[in-house]
Amino acid sequence: MLILGIETSCDETGIALYHSERGLLAHALHTQMAMHEEYGGVVPELASRDHIRRVLPLIREVMHRAGAEFADIDAIAYTQGPGLAGALLVGTSVASALAFTLGIPALGIHHLEGHLLSPLLARKPPTFPFVALLVSGGHTQLMRVAAVGDYELLGETVDDAAGEAFDKTATLLGLGYPGGPALAQLAGEGRRERYKLPRPMLEQMQRTGNLDFSFSGLKTAVLLLARKEASDAATRADIAASFQEAIVDVLVAKSLHALDQTGLTQLVVAGGVGANRRLRERLDQAAAERGHAVFYPEFEFCTDNGAMIALAGALRLGAGLVGASLRPEGSPLGGLENPAYAFTVKPRWDLSAAA
Repeated sequence: MLILGIETSCDETGIALYHSERGLLAHALHTQMAMHEEYGGVVPELASRDHIRRVLPLIREVMHRAGAEFADIDAIAYTQGPGLAGALLVGTSVASALAFTLGIPALGIHHLEGHLLSPLLARKPPTFPFVALLVSGGHTQLMRVAAVGDYELLGETVDDAAGEAFDKTATLLGLGYPGGPALAQLAGEGRRERYKLPRPMLEQMQRTGNLDFSFSGLKTAVLLLARKEASDAATRADIAASFQEAIVDVLVAKSLHALDQTGLTQLVVAGGVGANRRLRERLDQAAAERGHAVFYPEFEFCTDNGAMIALAGALRLGAGLVGASLRPEGSPLGGLENPAYAFTVKPRWDLSAAA
């Protein structure tokens, strides 16, 4: 079964072709980073317009790379949410229109489900069940994953997510946009033991087992510290290193506690912050000491991409997790009233509701 994946939830246009037996055939990604840099963040209207310009040429490029024809596609998976409403509408409308034309199913995929399943694209994928640490943009969550579509929320951020804290702290240190990767690079030059920053909600976890996250207080602590001491490059590097270590300490401790609570031995780490090398180093070390295994997506699939959406669509189809409205009866060309191709987007969408 051949699945076309379309991802347009924010500031990256991702397209991919995934075959249920042959794996990932081709993928392409366009990032809008340079366009949004001068504004210090994503401008939703500009993001939507750029998706319109990019999505069809990228589809043609991926089809050409894979040596496939449109008639070969069995289904189209697209990001339905969460994300920017205008950006989501671009991918959703293109996917639905193309599916209508070809008479094939169009599957709305939860963006975080794509990230959660992305390590299955790796050469050594995990097996179900596992605990997943999702650290993507505005989301930091721990999930128990029993199977495709079977997700139990164990803990989530109550304010700033880890990715947001990285970006906002980078701005405080004058690193520009996007700040997360730049802060991680600066942290590699600093002394992480110089400043003792808070580890939010770790004491509460030890008392009650609570697995929620909170990083707004840590961000405020860095703000006060930066105003007081960030006067030279070496000090800024030390602040960055100390901040990163605080984030990593929390993520590692809560991930290990989630494994203990569930009795599972496999941890999946996905999302943009999952590319952080210090986080990977600490998790690998802690897991090895406990006899656990940690799985990550390839670096190219840590950020938003079409491959993870195509994969999620293929897995959902394979598991029979497709609603009746997604199975066109007869030819869809018989009339526009066919409900299989009505669509909407979900800028806010609980992953547990997507099961």
